[in-house]
Amino acid sequence: MNINETIREALLDFTADKGYNACTAEELAAQIYAQLGERCGMCEEEFYPVCEETITAMCDAKELGKSGRGNIVCGAQLGYVIGTFRANAKGFGFLTPDTRYAYLYEEDLFIGSDSTGGAMNGDTVMVRITERRQSDRRSYRHGNGRNDRDAKNAEASVIRIIQRAMTHVIGTLYAEPPHTRKGAPRYYIEPDNMKITNTVNIPAKDLAGAAVGDKVEAEIIKYPKPDYPDALGRISYIFGDTLSRHANYEVILRENRIRSEFSPEVIGEAERESAKPLSPDGRLDLRDKIIFTIDSAEAKDLDDAISLEKTDDGWLLGVHIADVSEYVKEGSALDTEAFLRGTSVYFADKVVPMLPKALSNGSCSLNGGEDRYALSALIHLDQKGNITSCECRESLIHSKVRGVYAELNDILAKGEASAYYEKYRILFPEVYPEMVRLYEILDQKNRAKGALELETAEPKFVLDEEGYPIDIIKRERGLSECMIEQFMLCANEAVASWLYHMHMPCVYRVHEEPPADKIQTFSEFAYNLNLDIKPLKSKQLRPIHMQTIMNEAKERGLDSILSTVMLRSLSKAKYSRTQGIHFGLATEFYCHFTSPIRRYPDLSVHRIVKMVLRGQMHEANAKRMEAFAEKSAVQSTECEIRAMTAERAIEDLYKVLYMQSHIGEEYEGVISSVTSFGFFVELDNTCEGLVPIQSLDGYFVFQEKSLSLSCGLQQYKLGQHVRVSIEKADVITRKIDMALVDDNAKESKKSSKSQNFSYGEVRSSRRR
Repeated sequence: MNINETIREALLDFTADKGYNACTAEELAAQIYAQLGERCGMCEEEFYPVCEETITAMCDAKELGKSGRGNIVCGAQLGYVIGTFRANAKGFGFLTPDTRYAYLYEEDLFIGSDSTGGAMNGDTVMVRITERRQSDRRSYRHGNGRNDRDAKNAEASVIRIIQRAMTHVIGTLYAEPPHTRKGAPRYYIEPDNMKITNTVNIPAKDLAGAAVGDKVEAEIIKYPKPDYPDALGRISYIFGDTLSRHANYEVILRENRIRSEFSPEVIGEAERESAKPLSPDGRLDLRDKIIFTIDSAEAKDLDDAISLEKTDDGWLLGVHIADVSEYVKEGSALDTEAFLRGTSVYFADKVVPMLPKALSNGSCSLNGGEDRYALSALIHLDQKGNITSCECRESLIHSKVRGVYAELNDILAKGEASAYYEKYRILFPEVYPEMVRLYEILDQKNRAKGALELETAEPKFVLDEEGYPIDIIKRERGLSECMIEQFMLCANEAVASWLYHMHMPCVYRVHEEPPADKIQTFSEFAYNLNLDIKPLKSKQLRPIHMQTIMNEAKERGLDSILSTVMLRSLSKAKYSRTQGIHFGLATEFYCHFTSPIRRYPDLSVHRIVKMVLRGQMHEANAKRMEAFAEKSAVQSTECEIRAMTAERAIEDLYKVLYMQSHIGEEYEGVISSVTSFGFFVELDNTCEGLVPIQSLDGYFVFQEKSLSLSCGLQQYKLGQHVRVSIEKADVITRKIDMALVDDNAKESKKSSKSQNFSYGEVRSSRRR
């Protein structure tokens, strides 16, 4: 950033501040110099002319302005606002003002279709207020459509595009026939993103071999203008037939920047590291202990194993995690690639791993019957399940059996009559039943402290030989899955607390308290269900207060309705260098330690733990690892968001592909979300679709507090059971459209357990 840009940013911040008192350019320059100090790299005599020139230029650009008395004010006070343009598929849009102007413009500004000035979705623009908010106007919604805009918002017009957000567009290539016999066809792209209302024209010389009907990516080489709404581009990537599974799959990977290929250098390094022989030197040798893994049958990257011993005052729980940091050295090509990926990504038909297979499925995976390096958390628990101490050790283990959830659940149900009993004889009748006992104590302890129970329905796709979905079923979680999850939670909490109390760096997993406005929404909704909301009025909100209301809702069969609203009220979990609470788990200390094969933050924590164990955490290293923890936390959070977005998009794609063969069929479903434009219905197979408000018979009004659509006595609300038919399943938008078969919504007669849908972040051992 050059000095003029530094001064510009300082001027924008200073003049936009609510406490700023308008003053002359000379006075403003003096205040900015006092604020910037030595950062400007100039003496006062040099600074003042540069600052005043910058003020003049900013006034010309309407970023600043002059009051009637000639004093300098921020441009927003004169109606010139900078912000982000959010386009609507109908051609109009809204401006979300820069946070600097939040106190001046609390709501987005409406921008008509003839006032966008060539702006595209996401662009940073300056607008001029053309009409202030009219409080006496009313927006309307009805069965035949809705207004182009919410007339309550102030109106604005784009006068300048400051920064373009979009450099490439993905869509379908079309051709328009020539107007004359000798003319050439016009090639253009219809963008997949409905918010990109601009057509992108492609010169014939820039088709790069793409055929009409292909899904393509185009680089924008000329942007729209106020008097010419089309953009100009050139093909930069060809995905294939726009309706094919492969093309749409590849689009999702590209849009979310999922790195699916490893370089030869990274693969070679992984193979060399994997081939190194194991040595017990300096490690705690646990190969004689009964240690084993439990995972799904299809899992290949086994990064956690467990052991349990009864002690005089409780238990010694061993959580033994693959020692990935022994193979992925800091600063290596492997480490750089793992950092860029941040996490393994799990799709319907494959895994895009964080590490090459030589490590993820090979030397790092805790395969049954093989010696492996591990980082063991040896956790002492008392009879009530409280953690009394934790010891971390570099270890050498030998997994006695490769456990499978379904098989162990079968043994718990059938005992020695199970077909799998002989495989697991080493664990019965003592080890596994004792683990189940400890799990039940830990589970009860977590319930007592109010840890939120946020179960979600996860789909499992059954694919044919060509990879197309032929069935979708809900994944079932048995006792064994819940037990492993609870033990991993215990280890993550114990290690985070261990590092914190030794004043060591850590990459924490934090989940902040819900924002006050969202708690208010949750409270109002619960109140409208006649639930007791007194717990939410406590001075200090705790998860047990929300869980208490959920427990009452469950008793009355309302938990499926309330859980959706509660999930939307919660903050998003993230990684942080700084210790903070994990609200959802009701714990003060928490990190991710248990999945270093598939999550970079876990690998980061391992690296820190091993430096502590080896006595290497001297002052210089501590500072370096603090900086590393910060960098890892930021990158890991970003990568997690990308991975989750891609995973959900692939899920949606496969659901659409499946439902395409069921057009016209009828299903029973539950209303999972209600909006101003219709309501969403989730089927028992987890597929979700929209019933548009236009398709409803009547004048329906959206009730925000009760999250319902009503027309007289007819009402559609969360948790209600309805019968729908499948109208459309669009591969490009990955959306399913539905229609009501019977407008008389059926109140559920099912148990609350069968209604227990929720639609937030999947709560699984690799996400919390």
